[in-house]
Amino acid sequence: MKLIVGLGNPGREYAATRHNVGFMVIDRLAREIGVVVGKKMFKAQVGQGYINGEKVALVKPQTYMNLSGGAVSALMNWYKLAPDELIVIYDDLDLPPGKLRIRPDGGSGGHKGMQSVIQALGTENFCRIRVGIGRPQEPDFESVDYVLSRLAGDDAEMVGEAVELAAEAVFCIVRDGVERAMNLYNRKNSTKT
Repeated sequence: MKLIVGLGNPGREYAATRHNVGFMVIDRLAREIGVVVGKKMFKAQVGQGYINGEKVALVKPQTYMNLSGGAVSALMNWYKLAPDELIVIYDDLDLPPGKLRIRPDGGSGGHKGMQSVIQALGTENFCRIRVGIGRPQEPDFESVDYVLSRLAGDDAEMVGEAVELAAEAVFCIVRDGVERAMNLYNRKNSTKT
């Protein structure tokens, strides 16, 4: 079984913001496999289904971004999963809008949601998909305001395409493993302008 977690913030006011890209990917996956992500478990919304015959749980923590680790850790324990059965999807300021980076492990890169997950699990050894949202163009625009701002214009289009690609990448990871997905999607992504 795989636990597929999208990081974001609950509530309508955050729905279309850059920081909720992880939730957007989970919603896309849910539509694709015909699952409702609505069961409340351990301060998260969960939906169970299958990707290529493998059982998956799609998860949107409802704790707000910076406390995501508690929900992820509780669900990992509940399902009795190892770190290599976890995929976390989240936004990344250091990648241009629309770019993806898949890695089998690594640090948080300063992302508070990922810091929370790593701290709660006590390991960095789990797969992650980073979806680029870019940095603010205005020099005095605070990062916190930027990530909580709504996607619009070209950014919305590029990030929308990346959400589709990230959902495809999840299918690839479940079917063929993280190395194959990295070779396919990290490269496919790097050629886009």
